[in-house]
Amino acid sequence: MARQIRPFRGPDGTNWGVEVQVPGASNAMIVFHHPGGKTARLDRYAWDIWNGPESRSVTARVAPEKIMQTLTDEKLQLLFRRSMPVSNDLTRVNRAS
Repeated sequence: MARQIRPFRGPDGTNWGVEVQVPGASNAMIVFHHPGGKTARLDRYAWDIWNGPESRSVTARVAPEKIMQTLTDEKLQLLFRRSMPVSNDLTRVNRAS
C-alpha cells in the first residue's frame, strides 16, 4: 500500500506533507513531514481523535484513507498548532563523568 501524503501550508508559509500513521480504534497519529526530507528531525506530530463507529470497538481499526478524508484545512491548522516535534535536541539524562 502506497503512502498517502496530503500537502499543507503552515502558518509561516512552509509546505508540509501530512500523513496518517498508527491508526487505532479511536485515534490516529497525524505526521507533518518537513519539506527538507533528509531527516525526520524537523517533522511534527499530533493525535487526532476519531468519533466514528470504530471507536466503540477495541478490536476495530480506522482506515488511514478514511481519516485523511476528514482532515479539512481548518482541522489541519488546529492539529498543527497542537503538534509536537518528533525529535528533540535536548538530552534527557545529564550524565556526570
